[in-house]
Amino acid sequence: MAAAVDLSHVTIRFGDFTAVDDATLSIEPGEFFSFLGPSGCGKTTLLRTISGFIEPTEGVVRIGGEDMKGRGPNARPTALIFQNLALFPMMSVADNITYGLRVRGVSRAERRKTAERLLDLIALPGSADKRIDELSGGQKQRVAIARALAVEPKVLLLDEPLSALDLKLRQHMRNELRAIQRRVGITFIYITHDQGEALTMSDRVAVMNRGVIEQIADGRTLYTAPRTAFVASFVGENNGFPGRVSAVDGEIAAVETAVGVLRGRNLRKLRVGSDAVLYVRPEALVIGRGSELFAGVAQTAAFEGTLTHVTFATRGDRPVTLTAAGRAAEAIPSEGEEVVLGFDPASALVVPAEGGAHA
Repeated sequence: MAAAVDLSHVTIRFGDFTAVDDATLSIEPGEFFSFLGPSGCGKTTLLRTISGFIEPTEGVVRIGGEDMKGRGPNARPTALIFQNLALFPMMSVADNITYGLRVRGVSRAERRKTAERLLDLIALPGSADKRIDELSGGQKQRVAIARALAVEPKVLLLDEPLSALDLKLRQHMRNELRAIQRRVGITFIYITHDQGEALTMSDRVAVMNRGVIEQIADGRTLYTAPRTAFVASFVGENNGFPGRVSAVDGEIAAVETAVGVLRGRNLRKLRVGSDAVLYVRPEALVIGRGSELFAGVAQTAAFEGTLTHVTFATRGDRPVTLTAAGRAAEAIPSEGEEVVLGFDPASALVVPAEGGAHA
């Protein structure tokens, strides 16, 4: 059975350093929830607090509605998968999976039955008697998941478990993890600095910066409607134009920037005179079209199969990236060529310039 996880005003300090500042959120039973942010933002500290390895300085952690204060990791309905997996290389796959059950005194026959059931779940049937060093990286990841599931947790905590894998295997394991989570139906809480992992697997994502949760939303909302400059610059590629709001017309705000006055959606309802950053995604930029226009000089072009990323120099020494797909990539300008770049206001977003976290 899955359990809800609730954090109420959780603050975690180490001496004078605040690792997590007043975190409040609710994770639904059976939800795949991710904490996303750069190294040092506090996401792993928060995960270790949920698992019981760290007690919060302030605030309350509840799992399944119960206050976890004073309960260590062994007394919580959670299981944690570490970055290094911590599998026992001299043990068989089955013994690794059922190690927690062995510690609890479960009979050998029951342990074997559990191992075989979980191996079927993770698509590794017939691997019970293999040694860990006979497995590939992706297979080891699945064994670590099976070992965590063997103790029947209500919440599974995953601390960047895919970070050591190569790109193709990481992408494959994203699908595997999501499929396993849907089959078992328990709550998954996932820690990552990789936005691709968070956006593709999660029901919702909490974006963290310097110990603060900046926004909680589904992946599409984080990408199309970020609430802060940090979220806009961290989630996906983005072009940021800092400036000051010079006019507001309904849902559209005009921002005075180094390249001229540009307009975008004003979802945060900023007023005239507010410091702001206007963001426009590389795929929303086009050459010679759109109502919002500015000059750029082509510098470099990076070919990536179906996409080509072109960098332009602009006034104010702010590089801007345009992403062209398909046949549009055939018309990219040559190095040193000056062109007019444009976009429509509906494809841009104006957010407050707090913290100076713009791309």
